Amino acid sequence: MRIEFDGVVLRDMLESDIEDYVRWFTAEREWENWDAPWEKEDTSEETERKSWTEYYEAVKELPDDALRKKFEIEWNGRHIGWVSSYRIDENFEWVGDPGDGQTVYRAVGIDICEPDLFGKGIGTKALRAFMNYYFENGANELYTQTWSGNYRMIRCAEKLGFAECGRSAGEREVRGKLYDGLTFKAAK
Repeated sequence: MRIEFDGVVLRDMLESDIEDYVRWFTAEREWENWDAPWEKEDTSEETERKSWTEYYEAVKELPDDALRKKFEIEWNGRHIGWVSSYRIDENFEWVGDPGDGQTVYRAVGIDICEPDLFGKGIGTKALRAFMNYYFENGANELYTQTWSGNYRMIRCAEKLGFAECGRSAGEREVRGKLYDGLTFKAAK
């Protein structure tokens, strides 16, 4: 599947993307300083190559009508990151497999992994395209989450019509300083 929007392409993963993931998770990791830096872990090229190859094998033949949880971002023919989604509960906590009758909401996120493309508005366009995809496929509201020190993501969320709906004071420690966990909501 491929979605083109305002110069940005969202597309399914290609086998050639695996080496980008290996590089992003082992050598060029600046992007991790903004996306959940408290989760940053050391890993090896071999581990990442195996993991991303397994992921690629699992998703490479999804039919076009299957709802995607993740797309790769391409800009000017260059693979630069991804958009993804996950489920959260009424307390804005991550949910793996929801229990019977459990209320869950869809949260969306973005990672631009090439530092030379930070702050150029590409992420905002990519996330708008991803939001449109979910709204066109039945979602009436979407959430996004970040931390109070990630000013680029906060600005992106606000540009896209998200409004803060949840704040957990001092929930995230980044480089020795406490930050608030933030949840934002946007409606169709």
